[in-house]
Formats: sequence, structure tokens, C-alpha cells
Amino acid sequence: MRRIAIQTEDFDASAELAALEGLGGGGVASFTGIVRGEGGLAALELEHYPAMTLLQVERIVDDAMARWPLLGLSVIHRVGRLEPGARIVFVGAASRHRAAALESCAFLIDWLKSNAPFWKKEHFADGATRWVEARPEDEAKARGWTR
Repeated sequence: MRRIAIQTEDFDASAELAALEGLGGGGVASFTGIVRGEGGLAALELEHYPAMTLLQVERIVDDAMARWPLLGLSVIHRVGRLEPGARIVFVGAASRHRAAALESCAFLIDWLKSNAPFWKKEHFADGATRWVEARPEDEAKARGWTR
């Protein structure tokens, strides 16, 4: 199983987990990212270039499948305008053993956080807006996975 979706719609994390659990492995790991509402944030807007985004996400999912003995992966990333509390990203991995599931999940979310071609703009309650820059600590985590 290899599922990749870039979408505006919400997703059902429990359905994604059930599909991964149904593969018969011994371990499933997942991460669900939620839009935080700190500092007066009213919404987070994600833009992307669809063909480039899908190609890059497919490439990194294929890399994860080659690095670890996985039974399946699910990567869902939302785009558009999302309010605080909305689910923004899901990464799930299934394998025969927990280490592969946990490590591949961490690898994918680190890559998505710092290298995926999404442009994020914060909208605040007072009308201000700000483009989000990658944080150095997130970039360092992603570099740590370089072979």
C-alpha cells in the first residue's frame, strides 16, 4: 500500500490507520499535524504548485519505501485555508517491526516540514499576514536523514 494525497478536504486519520493496520504487520506509526492557534492566528493558508508538489512527495515516499522494510505508507497533506484546530498533515507507516514504522514516519514528517514545496502564509485576527519560513531546527532534522 502506498497512498499519497494532496487535497483541500479533511481526512479521517482513523480510517488511514485502519488501512495500515489491515496490512498485517507488527507495527504502525503515525503523525497527525494540527494547525495551532497561538498568537492570534486566525488561519494558515497553504499554496503549492500541484505537479511539482506531487512529484516531490512521491519521490520522498519512494525513498522511504526503499530505506525501510515497509508494508505500507500513507501521506496526506492539505492545502488551502485552514483554521486553528484543523488537521493539516497525516503520515502513517506500517511494517513488521516498530523501528521501521517509527523511523520512516519521523523521516517523512521531517522532510515534509522543511523541504516539501508548500508555501505557508499565516493570517492573524488583526488583519496582519506573514509568510512562514522554515525553522533552522527543522532543517537540521531533515539534513540528519541525508545518506
